[in-house]
Amino acid sequence: MNHRENPGRRARGELESDVLAALWAADGPLTARQVLKRLPGDLAYTTVLTILSRLHDKGMLVRHREGRGFAYAPVRDEASHTARRMRSLLEEGSDREAVLTRFVSELSARDEQLLHQLLSGHEARGEGSDGRQ
Repeated sequence: MNHRENPGRRARGELESDVLAALWAADGPLTARQVLKRLPGDLAYTTVLTILSRLHDKGMLVRHREGRGFAYAPVRDEASHTARRMRSLLEEGSDREAVLTRFVSELSARDEQLLHQLLSGHEARGEGSDGRQ
């Protein structure tokens, strides 16, 4: 069943993203019940447990015992996670230059200026394209 056939159903990966967002917004590790309370909609507790378990199995979360269950925390912060996804997508493309060109051409003026500042700072530190000096 696709997303349009059931408007109450989340798109593939959306629930994982929602769970990660709840964990990133937290001050520390959360139990499944605490995550459930922070998510919109009417989800089953077992659904949240399944998502947390899958994210842990993928290496995206760490967990520690808390009572009879676990408390979960993200392995990486949101910026690191997003940067890793962006790099992975870039590496999937067959024409890296075309992908980067399109990406930059679609940036807002503010984001383009920020990217320029970041690259200028990177060059000023004498770092190569692989991040090493």
